[in-house]
Amino acid sequence: MNNKPVVKLIAKPDNMLKTIYTACRTCYSAEYPADIYENAVDNDKMLKLIERVISSGHYSTVEHIQVTFAISNVSRACTHQLVRHRHMSFSQKSQRYVKEKGQFDYIIPPTIEKNPELKSKFENFMNEISKQYQEFVEAGIPAEDARFVLPNAAASSIVASLNLREMIHLANLRLCTRAQYEIRTMVKLMCDELTAQEPWLKPYLVPKCERLGFCDEDKSCGRMKTKAQLFHAS
Repeated sequence: MNNKPVVKLIAKPDNMLKTIYTACRTCYSAEYPADIYENAVDNDKMLKLIERVISSGHYSTVEHIQVTFAISNVSRACTHQLVRHRHMSFSQKSQRYVKEKGQFDYIIPPTIEKNPELKSKFENFMNEISKQYQEFVEAGIPAEDARFVLPNAAASSIVASLNLREMIHLANLRLCTRAQYEIRTMVKLMCDELTAQEPWLKPYLVPKCERLGFCDEDKSCGRMKTKAQLFHAS
């Protein structure tokens, strides 16, 4: 069984760079935004301004960009974490309307996967849950009630849309080594999908410590100095 998330970028503006540049320039120019957009042709010039504006903390200029991902083969535990993020829109496979037929798909954590004995117990347990679920459904119990026995391990699919400001925020938080492995893997794939088409975004779609220059977590992985260590050293 494949435990790796499947992620595909299915929608984004073709004119992402020009749109953000137009938003940035409009704040500081007497020109009409439409004229700024039409005359924007120099990528280096656009990137230089965008970098300056974002580094100054003016993230409203990137909120005009919306991207959409099709995500599958992730656990309900993972999607429960994802949907906690604000300024995102979701459409998820419903356990209420979609009946599981036969053994439902599930995700095995790597810590269990690498232990043959525990993996076997995990798989047997998933099989028992599946049998109980099927028994309820066959007895006429509605899927919306039978689903109560389904575990966090059950695989799910979700379409997620978010603006670029939230995409940067999502990456900064969930690429941190302290994030749970599955959502970290999923968000890395989301970032890879986007930067494959918009490589200029790579410096922004990184763990927050790379943006801050220090670790602000209670417990650091050691990759960067903590805030206390940094200020004490100075």
